[in-house]
Amino acid sequence: MRFAVGIPNIREYADPRLIAALASDAEASGWDALFVWDHLADSEQTVPATDPWIALAAAAAGTQTLRLGVMVVPLARRRPWKVARESVAMDLLSDGRFHLGVGLGGDGEAEFAAFGEDPAPRARAERLDEGLEVLCALWSGEPVAFAGEHYNVRAQFRPVPVQRPRIPIWVAGAWPNRRPFRRAARFDGVFPIRLGLGHTEMMNPAELAELVSYVADHRPGGAPFDVVYEGQTDGVDLAADRAKVDGYRAAGLTWWVEKLGWFRGDLDAVRRRIRGGPSRP
Repeated sequence: MRFAVGIPNIREYADPRLIAALASDAEASGWDALFVWDHLADSEQTVPATDPWIALAAAAAGTQTLRLGVMVVPLARRRPWKVARESVAMDLLSDGRFHLGVGLGGDGEAEFAAFGEDPAPRARAERLDEGLEVLCALWSGEPVAFAGEHYNVRAQFRPVPVQRPRIPIWVAGAWPNRRPFRRAARFDGVFPIRLGLGHTEMMNPAELAELVSYVADHRPGGAPFDVVYEGQTDGVDLAADRAKVDGYRAAGLTWWVEKLGWFRGDLDAVRRRIRGGPSRP
């Protein structure tokens, strides 16, 4: 099992220089990856935000081994061909250390309707599915001729990603909704949240095991896949931390993401937790 730091791209984290500095701290402290949220705006419009791609580019330039990712990209509010270019550039810049998380996105009013985009979950899901098809086709480097309900593409993109057969795609979903997890079964990993839980709450290992089993049942050929979940350990009571993590590992978890942000304390507290390193069993 691997361990990542997960941080916002909003509020006091809306500064790419800070995100790059936290990535350097994470690498030096033994974490395997750093993942950044992708919020365009907040329901409170004065809340600061930064671009996660530019922040991760700065992080990639300042690290050597740390894996990096956007968790998660609401693909329905982005042009999939632009994401194809951005993600290949990130994969090249990081020498194959990039992961791409995708999902429907959060606040439909603040991040979709406010900019003239259809906020309806069904419409977002349709564009997500088409966008994933376009994205993977463009990554191949081969000529693409795609005609869908939402996108029409005739193009060929080079260069291709460093990682083959593709950049790993982790699909987010809110359990117990089933459709996002059938979508995840077609790709490389699942990044679940639990409906109704706050930033500092977690689903229990039994719930995680249930959704892992559901994805496995819908995965062609039973190929292995990553299970990525956000949680909290304090880095002080290591025995308790390791017992907690081990319970989720037994349920099928492959990536523990230490969920950090304003809800875990001020920036100094977050830096201390990163510098304390992961609670490996």
